[in-house]
Amino acid sequence: MTPILVFDLETIPDVVGLRQTNDWGDLSDLEVVERALAERHAKTGNTFLPHHLHKIAVIGCAFRDDNGFRVKCIGQADDPERNLIQGFFKTIDHYSPTIVSWNGSGFDLPVLHYRSLVHGVVASRYWDNGNDDRDFKFNNYLSRYHTRHTDLMDVLANYGGRANAPLDDLAKMCGFPGKLGMDGSKVWQAWQQGHTDEVRAYCETDVVNTWLVYCRFQLIRGLLTQAAYDHEIALVRAHLESLDAEHWYEYLEAWGSV
Repeated sequence: MTPILVFDLETIPDVVGLRQTNDWGDLSDLEVVERALAERHAKTGNTFLPHHLHKIAVIGCAFRDDNGFRVKCIGQADDPERNLIQGFFKTIDHYSPTIVSWNGSGFDLPVLHYRSLVHGVVASRYWDNGNDDRDFKFNNYLSRYHTRHTDLMDVLANYGGRANAPLDDLAKMCGFPGKLGMDGSKVWQAWQQGHTDEVRAYCETDVVNTWLVYCRFQLIRGLLTQAAYDHEIALVRAHLESLDAEHWYEYLEAWGSV
């Protein structure tokens, strides 16, 4: 089978970038972020920073290939951002997987593009549009309507932003656990308070939610039979049951109660 890589980012404000693009040299790191968020809220009504000012803190991945299913975050919590990005694109270089996301076209991939540019990370396989591999001319990672990257949120909304739905809602409505006690708005506070393991755990559960919804999507497309779909769901359960981590105990408990 063609390997499938489900991915999700957790980000924090880029203090260095904020200093470089503003005259805030006399402020502490925390003051820089607080000022940036306050100014953003005053300008837009929310605190969501521009994509290029999001620093990648976590890249969560679920991977399915002929060897089974597994889930993990790339690298360690204290790894430099550049290393995380390199690890992600190294996986694409090696496996040429189908990549799957929820709002990857709208957030995760643009952030990866900008942060790769900042750090000079080479990702030739990802950026190929047919110059190196002719097959990529007709199906590559960059085209919105190609299938090497499936942005589930975008596809299910029929590429219309007004119809977008939250992953948490869809996961729960399909009988999966959804989010457990954290969401993206809480990541910065948790990270700066040192709760990095909690953020990484949250990211891992999000990619599992995405994978489970993707399996359901493959079922309704007719690309998985009911038996094959049931096998994929059982495979995820079995893998999570083999992991000795508190967030997976909680996730499985929630799954059993929905």
